[in-house]
Amino acid sequence: MGRTSNRNLYRPKPSLRSTKTGEAGGRQSFLIEAEVVDGLASFAREELTAKLGTQFRAVVSEPSITGSVQFYYWGDLHQLLTLKTVQAVYLVRNFDVPRPRALLGNEHFQNLQRDIATAIQLSPPDSYKTFYISAAGSDSSVMVRLKDELTRTTGLINGEEEGDLLIRLRRDRKGGGWQSLVRLTPRPLATRSWRVCNFPGALNATVAYVMVLLTEPKPADVFLNLACGSGTFMIERLATGSAKIVMGCDISLDALECAQMNLMETRFTNRVRLNCGDATRLPLAENSVSAFCADLPFGNLVGSHDANLVLYPALLDEAARVSRHGARFALITHEIRLMQNLLEQQQGWVLETTIPITLTGLHPRIYVLIRK
Repeated sequence: MGRTSNRNLYRPKPSLRSTKTGEAGGRQSFLIEAEVVDGLASFAREELTAKLGTQFRAVVSEPSITGSVQFYYWGDLHQLLTLKTVQAVYLVRNFDVPRPRALLGNEHFQNLQRDIATAIQLSPPDSYKTFYISAAGSDSSVMVRLKDELTRTTGLINGEEEGDLLIRLRRDRKGGGWQSLVRLTPRPLATRSWRVCNFPGALNATVAYVMVLLTEPKPADVFLNLACGSGTFMIERLATGSAKIVMGCDISLDALECAQMNLMETRFTNRVRLNCGDATRLPLAENSVSAFCADLPFGNLVGSHDANLVLYPALLDEAARVSRHGARFALITHEIRLMQNLLEQQQGWVLETTIPITLTGLHPRIYVLIRK
């Protein structure tokens, strides 16, 4: 069956997750799971409250469950695709079955198909060409049969390592059944549509967005992204609202070209100033910057520890020189001991908060500093 007919295959009536007349007014309610960066769930909950208002109700999770936020939602699913602080959103279905084999049964498989159809119809035609099932025992005979059935009914190609349509299968965390989680977008929300150029060590966009929020953005801001790389902070800053000036500096021309390519995919191209130069010798006057963000090198893909012993103190001093009183500086690094030692010694900044996170197997920390 040709892939061009994907959207004709499905004319779904999205399943009723719950019809709680007291809370959902009898409206259709979906169980949703938002994947979040471990350590930033509180920011995701704040965004959900601000954007979804009375259209959602959070599910209280066990303290041991991290990296996700579950909630019931009875609004337009398109609204979930605008979330900035989450990695991805999934439509969750509970199956009261002892093992995945039962998902091949007519009723259960039709329900899974409905969820797939719901996800596909949220995106433009031909957005989905492949699918991937993430599950324990994904090479078992049952999973092979399930993949074959999905190939037959959706017209999508079974991806070997990833797919536009991502389906996760897992044991129900609270009961003895199983759950399916169908991602509602062809790519994670953290993979921004403007990112046409990747640069080594580029920061996850959802983390960058949260860090921008930690600078408390204001329209009068003069915002500087030190060592700006591919431009993530600058784009995420302008996505939060207007600023008087947004600037980025990097010593690498390749990085600035990459940032320019990404900026050209946004409406912000003419609202950003890029400068090629040393972040420890800025061509800026004293008391000129009100907000900073930086993803400091820590020797994994960029830089080295020995170089950081010189770079970090010089960068903090230079940022202090050009900053206004009360300026906010959100930075992230894996050089935990070095940063702690520097913040105890230097005189220009006061540490407001530290946020440990887990990101692709690493455990960096976000530091929020305020200019004395």
